Parts: sequence; structure tokens; C-alpha cells
Amino acid sequence: MPLLPKRKPKPRPKKRPVCPPAKRGRKRPKGCVPAKPKTASKRPRVTPKATPVFVPANPAVSAQAPLPAPAVPGAGPATSPPPPGGPPAPAPPAAGVLPTIAVFGAREAERLLWRAGFGPRPGDVERFVALGLDAAVESLVRPTGPAQLVGPAPTDRDGRALAPADLWGHDHCWWLDRMVRSDQPLAERMTLVWHDWFATSDEKVGSRQLMLDQNAVLRRNALGSFTTLLTEVTRDPAMLLWLDAISNRKLEPNENHARELMELFTLGAGRGAYTEADVRELARAMTGWRADWRAGVGWTDFRFDATRHDTTTKTVFGRTGTWGYADATRLCLEHPAHAGFLVAKLWGTFVGERLDAATQARLEALYVGGDREVAPVLEAILKHPALYEGAALVKPPVVLTAGLLRMLGRGVDTTDWAWLGDQAGQMLFVPPNVSGWDDAAWLDTSTWRARWNLVAHALRDRTIDAWTTPPYDTAETPGTAVLRAVAWAGTPAVTPEQRAALLDFAAAAVPASGLASWQQGPYRAQRQNALRLLLLTAADYQVS
Repeated sequence: MPLLPKRKPKPRPKKRPVCPPAKRGRKRPKGCVPAKPKTASKRPRVTPKATPVFVPANPAVSAQAPLPAPAVPGAGPATSPPPPGGPPAPAPPAAGVLPTIAVFGAREAERLLWRAGFGPRPGDVERFVALGLDAAVESLVRPTGPAQLVGPAPTDRDGRALAPADLWGHDHCWWLDRMVRSDQPLAERMTLVWHDWFATSDEKVGSRQLMLDQNAVLRRNALGSFTTLLTEVTRDPAMLLWLDAISNRKLEPNENHARELMELFTLGAGRGAYTEADVRELARAMTGWRADWRAGVGWTDFRFDATRHDTTTKTVFGRTGTWGYADATRLCLEHPAHAGFLVAKLWGTFVGERLDAATQARLEALYVGGDREVAPVLEAILKHPALYEGAALVKPPVVLTAGLLRMLGRGVDTTDWAWLGDQAGQMLFVPPNVSGWDDAAWLDTSTWRARWNLVAHALRDRTIDAWTTPPYDTAETPGTAVLRAVAWAGTPAVTPEQRAALLDFAAAAVPASGLASWQQGPYRAQRQNALRLLLLTAADYQVS
């Protein structure tokens, strides 16, 4: 089994805070970095994750009457007129009947547990099969009561409690622990999905506490209303810092927040849903947020300041009004392209296969007809045959790690998982850019080695003692050795090709003849340890 590095990588140095805007008579705090002059839309352009481009099968599916404006200080109905009148939008058509998987056995239950959570604990597959598809999916999508964390609390390698708001890597391990121990795995998995969807990084925010606060917002709305989620996230302090919203004021508009609201959160790029003029106008509608810099504290007191808000007329998506901040999210949600974007992105997250027009139309109807609740859409996706019959998806590093710990029945007892996850390409709270993680980049020569180290670290004290008394089974055949390794891992799905490769290794690892009697047990014990490591690092286990 490969050894881990003797020393952990040095923690990343804490980035110095950006100095607040200079004002006459106020001294600049010591140790801060001078802010660069801001211009409209300064963020580097990145290629967003590929989202299937679909023209709505039925435009009426995505149309609806305007929603009441959310209550945002300094915005909403008190300062912004309602959308223009006209004939009422047609009611969305009935959702119709979406197909469901015909047979729900062990393999289907295993895939569901990986796609809608973090893999099975011992006994979970059998329990889900006994429940049946409908009850199993309902238990995931509609959990009751607050989530319970089952098992010992997380610690560092010295047994001390984690300090996620203060120490490097502790935030990653704190969230990994929730993935391992939560009895509501889909709610935790959707929190991860939304973290990727509304990608925000502590590299710029510079406050682990603000990142943890945003994480709580995502979890609280993980399976609920997308309208509420979008409203809360777009005015969340970490997001306001991440997208320069506190620099967006009427005399100097900044487009970053408005652009990502459309491009990444609600409408998608390259679909013809908005223009550069819409970006500029929506940015003006979103002016007014601010915060104060306090030495020793950082950015604080995030609030809406009406004196910084542009109250003049704006035209967004061809609709004219004195739009305010609350109107900005509402206009995006009411856009005919929004429902198609959301259901296609969720489908791609859980299924990966191309979404056909008929299924898309029915999912849109569920979403719009259900007042933009996410749960009905997830329920339909998790029952759909395409999820079980389609190609396998690569497990993100943190999902693989949580699944290993769940399968082994062990908790988070070291912060090594933070730098191991970073090596594998996924550090929680630090996505690479505004588009989040690129699922197509999970595997390369570097990250594959890191995955090997993840498995080896999980097994570091779970190996068979080769010199135990009595000795390990001296008569174990190659076939029996493979069967035992697969059963030990919870009988995960293994392709015939992978099983044949493991059998070839088992036959070659222990000579058929020539071993002394004292070598028979130890050689077979070490072979079993190697088979377990190979099984969990093989291609079959890296996908679900």
C-alpha cells in the first residue's frame, strides 16, 4: 500500500484583506492590500460548464404571471412598479406522466444512493430495495424534521474539536463530516449542488465565517423553493463580496452580479436569453448594496442603501420600469428561458444523458406548476429510467471520500482530508471560478494518484494483520479472495471485465506452489489487503 507524504503541505497563507476606499481624514488600516480601481465587469471570462441548449418545447410551460416581489430593504413594490400589464399568461399545461424504472433491485438502489447522496452504509441497499422505488425516493426528497448527525463528532488527528471558521482545512472537514453522518443525504448533496451552482470562493471572500453562513443558506433551502433560494443567495454577504455587489452603485455600476444572475444562476449562456444591454440595465436595477470595513473584523454590516440605488427607468428583457433589486431576480425567474435552463441543469447533474424534448416539457411543467419548488423535479428525475439505464458518472472527489468513510463506518478523525481533497481537485468552499467545478476534469494523471491516496488513507488502519494468530486462511483460492474483497466493500457493482482483472491479479499474487507453510497465511492476507485497495481505486468504484 503506498505511503502518504510524511509531511502535509504547508497551509495556504491567509490573504491580506483589501483596503476600504480611501477617504479624507481616515488612515488606511495596516496590513491591507490597496484595492485596484474598479471598472464595470472586470472579472476574467471563463467558459461556463456545458449546459444543454434547449428551446422550450412549449413556451407556455415557462410563462406565468408575475410573482409578488420578495421583501428586500429599499426595493420591491414600494419603489418599483409592477411589471407591465397585458393579457394574462396562459396556465402551464399538466405535467403528464413521466416514466419510472420498472425494476428496482440492488444495483438500482446502489446507484440511487450514490447519485442522490454519498453512497450506502452497510445495510442501506437492502433497506432501499425493501422500501421500493417510490418510498425510497420519497424518503430522500421529503425528509421529516431537522437532519440528525449519527456518529462521533469530527476532530483533528489529535482528537481536538474542529474550528471551521478559523483554521485552514477545518471548514472542508466540517462539511465532509455532515456528508458522512447526516441522515438526510439528498439535502446535503443538494447543498453541494447549490454550492457548485452559486459558486463562491473564500479565496476572494476572505472570511470562513461568511462562507459557513452562506452554506447554511444553501442547506436551509436545499429542497425547497428556488425563488426563495435565489433571493437569499443573491443578497448573501459572501455573494455580495464575491461578485463585487457592494461596489455596484448608481454613479459607478458594476455588472458582475447581474451578469452571473443571468448567465450562471437562471438563464444560461449562449441560449439567446439576454443581451449585453440587458446586463447593463439589470446591473443598474441591482445597485444599492454596501458594507463597512472595520479593522480587526473585516467587512461587516451588509445592507441596502437607497441613496446608492439607481431609481431611474430601466429596460430589461423588453420590459420597462423603475426596477429595483427585488425585481431583478423576479424578472429572471419569469423569463421564458429560465425553467428550461433549471431542469436541464438539474437533469445533467443527476443523469448526465441528453434531455429529450418531451421529458423536458413535463419537468418544466412540474417546476412552474409547482410554484418553482425543486422537490417535485428531483422526485421525477430520481425515478426516471434514464438515471438507471444511462452511462455512469464520475464521482466528485468529496463524494468519493464521504462514500468511503460511510462504507467503512468511520468518521472524520483527521484534517488530512482537506489537503487530500485539494490534491484530487475539490476543496470545499474554494471552487476554481464563478462556473464552479468542471466535472469533465475530475480524472487526469495527477488527480488519479490523489484518489489512490484518498483510498489508502481511508484504509490506513483497516488492513488485515498478516501475522495474526491463528493465521489468515491458508487455503483461500483466487476466486474466493475476490469474492471476499467484494463482499467486504458492501458488494458494489463490478463489471465482468473488472472482476476478471481482479481474479488475474489474485492468481498471480500468490504462487501456486513453492511457498513454505509459514508463508501461506501472510501472503494471502497481504493479497486480500491489495485486492481491497485495487477494488476501491478501480474504474468501477470511481463512477456511479
